[in-house]
Amino acid sequence: MAKPALDALDRRILNELQIDATVPLEEIARRVGSSKTPVWNRIRRMREAGVIERQVAIVSPEAVGLDACFFVLVRTSQHSADWLERFVTAVNRHPEICAAHRLAGDIDYILQVRVADARAFDTFYRRLIDDVEIFNVTSLMSMEEIRSETALPVLPPPHPPA
Repeated sequence: MAKPALDALDRRILNELQIDATVPLEEIARRVGSSKTPVWNRIRRMREAGVIERQVAIVSPEAVGLDACFFVLVRTSQHSADWLERFVTAVNRHPEICAAHRLAGDIDYILQVRVADARAFDTFYRRLIDDVEIFNVTSLMSMEEIRSETALPVLPPPHPPA
């Protein structure tokens, strides 16, 4: 799918929506220096184009008892399509996994896992390795979350050199 062209107004709208998507349309239009109808049309177009994937509520992990955050570094000795399918199925089966990435380098995958505590992590880990064979796992517990952003930096693209 081709990337949709985003102009400066689109990017200002996206920045405002990422701060708080519940702000009334009239207020977003005022903040970005436009009127309601063009802003609504741009939001609709960006939804249809997949620029805006979805709108969600961001829940405090601690408020719902998920005080522990672990990063799980996974190395595999298997790189077959069958193993990958089992791994992806296992990742999708475990709601504790908040993010999963395939990496370049010595580590094959990294998982971000949110659980109540170390005991809950151990339970999660045992279920994960029951689901799929993993060559090596290193688990790192986050001591403090210094920064966590859901907003993407949708700044204007750099200008080409003159």
